[in-house]
This record gives sequence, C-alpha cells and structure tokens, in this order.
Amino acid sequence: MIALYCTFAVISSGTIAQENVKIMTYNLLNYPDIDSAIRNPNFRTVIRFSSPDILVVQEMTSQAGMNGFLSNVLNAYGNVYSAGTFIDGTDTDNGIFFRTAKFSFISNTRIRTALRDINLFKIIHVNYPADTLRIFSVHLKSSGGATNEQLRASEVDSLRKFTSSLAPGQSYMVVGDFNIYGDYEQAYIKLKQVTNGNGHFVDPITGMTGSWNQFAYRQYHTQSPRVRGFGGGSTGGMDDRFDMMLFSPGIMNSGRIAYVAGSMTAFGNDGNHYNDSINRRPNTAVPDSVADAIHYAADHIPVYAVFTFGNSIGISSIGSEIPSEYTLSQNYPNPFNPATKIHFDIPGSESSFGVITKMVVYDMLGSRVDVLVNQSLKPGSYSVEWNASNFPSGVYIYSISSGKYRESRKMILIK
Repeated sequence: MIALYCTFAVISSGTIAQENVKIMTYNLLNYPDIDSAIRNPNFRTVIRFSSPDILVVQEMTSQAGMNGFLSNVLNAYGNVYSAGTFIDGTDTDNGIFFRTAKFSFISNTRIRTALRDINLFKIIHVNYPADTLRIFSVHLKSSGGATNEQLRASEVDSLRKFTSSLAPGQSYMVVGDFNIYGDYEQAYIKLKQVTNGNGHFVDPITGMTGSWNQFAYRQYHTQSPRVRGFGGGSTGGMDDRFDMMLFSPGIMNSGRIAYVAGSMTAFGNDGNHYNDSINRRPNTAVPDSVADAIHYAADHIPVYAVFTFGNSIGISSIGSEIPSEYTLSQNYPNPFNPATKIHFDIPGSESSFGVITKMVVYDMLGSRVDVLVNQSLKPGSYSVEWNASNFPSGVYIYSISSGKYRESRKMILIK
C-alpha cells in the first residue's frame, strides 16, 4: 500500500481547494462593426472592472471578431484569456472566452433552431477535471407580439430537446439574450418546466411576476443603457430584463459546481436608472468611467454570477465514537456500477478543531479525475460516496491525505 501511494505522491502534493469563479454573459452588439475600434476602449474598461473568469458573448459576427476581441480587449494588458472554438452560423453567433490559467476548453456544439443557433460550450476547471460545465448560449428572437413569442418558444423547444437527454445531476446553465418580456411567455415557462425530472432550468431571481418592464424590477434590467441612438442598437433606457443566467438543479442545489446565493448581478445597474441612461450621474454601482464605458460599448449590460468549484458532496459522519487511529477502508461495493462508498477514520489524537483532509481519485495513468473530499474534518468516522456514472469502466485509485496520514487503495468500476 505504501508503494502504491508513492506512485501518486507527486501528483497529489498540490493543494486542492474550493474556488470561486465569476461567469459573465454579454451581448456585444454586432461585434465587430465599423466602430469597433472606437468601442474597444470601452469594452476594455468594462472587462477590467468586472474581471470575469468565463465570458460568454452574443452578437459575435465572425472569427475575425473573436480574434479581435481577444487581442484588443481581453488580452490588451497581458495574455490572460483564451477563446473557445467559434462556429460561424447564418446569423450573429455565440462565443466563449476564459482565463487560460483556470479553465480548459472541450468543445462547441451547434444546436440548430429555425432562427439563430444555440451553442453548447463544454469547459472544465483545471483543478477539477471531472466536473464538466455545460454552458448553453442563446440569442432568442427579438421584439414583442404573439408571433415573436411563439418563435422564442420554438427555439427553447430545440434547447429542451437537447437538455432533456442529459443525465440527472449534471452541471449546466443557459445564458445570453433571451428577449423575454415576462414570466407569462411560453419560452420562459418551457425553460423552467420539469419534464421527466431532466433538462429544466432554475431561475435564481424569484418573485418577478407579470411583465418585467416595471419600476419594481428595475435592479434586474439589462437593456438598454442608453436613451439616444448612436452606433446602432436599441435605445429607450433601462427597462427590460432580456439578459439572464438560469441553472440546472444540480448547480442550484449546491452540487460539485454551486451557485453562490445572491451573487447574480446586472453589472452597473444600481436600480436608479429606470427608463434612463446607465451613465446619468450618479451611478452608485460603478465608477463614472465604468458607467460611461457600459453606455458606449453596447446596447446591453453584462450579467454575471459567482460559482464555487470543487465542492465536496455526499460526505457524512458515521456514529459518535472517536476512533483511536487512522483507517481507510476498502470501498463497498467493489466492483461497482456506478456508485460506491468509502469509509475512513480520523483519530482523536488530531486537533478537535479539525484537520485538512483530502481524498482524490486517479485513473491508472496517474491523472486526477475527481476530488471527493477537500475540507477540514474533526476526529470521527466518515463515509463518502463516489458516483462514477460519467467515467469509463476500469481500475481507479482513491488516495487520502489527512494530517501526516497517507494511504491509497484500488477500486474497480464495471459497466
């Protein structure tokens, strides 16, 4: 057993901890356009001040636009961000950018609708490679009226057909410009509708009934930050909640990737600019220079939320007796499909305030595939469950480190 641990000691020596991540969605207003060089300094100000870890954009018109936004905006002050694969569809499209040091891009899947494409971006955190995050980016049909409402609902049907095929407990979200006017719209109802328990979304903002173009909902409005026309785009002041972020039940229920309650923010909206320009003084949410940048950059404001990655789930305390020594039990059942439980003991000789305990799962090549425990635990007996439904059959190693204690064991997944 000691030799087995040594094989993985170097790999597991780094500290793995929960990490907060800011994910932002932003409609860029037909980027690039003839005035992009004029708008780029404003975008730079918005991005520097908001500092997203993942940025999902709508109304991106070309690969040249992706390249230009990456170099002239996101990386204007240093090589910090990377871009995911871009698919140039028949209309304006969706793109994704991310901090290179934190995330790796997996894929971009095109979901066709009768109008604009919906894109599914798969991305993983470099410290939690087993936790795939699926981000759907939408730009639904614009304008009011029954016909346009039905077109938006049809686009959501295409999305729900896809998400309903996902296994329960997956981490996914839909972000973007929904162009939805209120909770009465079929598009919004269908997004939230529970169908066979799979594929629906949860809105973290609750209590917004009826039309969203109301003074009472002013702090959630995202369009338009301007009252006069220039450079294209919509005017009229802040009065619509078009830009949103909705999450899977797994994220809302604090799974491995969890939404930080209360972190949803319409960036730059202080709630005091209903039917007005976002940069009318004063703006109490952001400095004047940032309010000006939001105003001149695009006809939408960004929306962001914060999420924790690397949460330990499925861990529970067993009994009330305090063990006299460390132990790591063989998982049960073994072989297993798809879930198994692992028991371990932390002795009373450790501090009553707790000891940092980590349990990591590796494949036989030594690659870390999952983190089951990463927190301070008091002396006692514990059980943790590993659900391997997203992993292929094979032999895996689970390794624990707690104080000075180190041990590893093998387990077999057979599907």
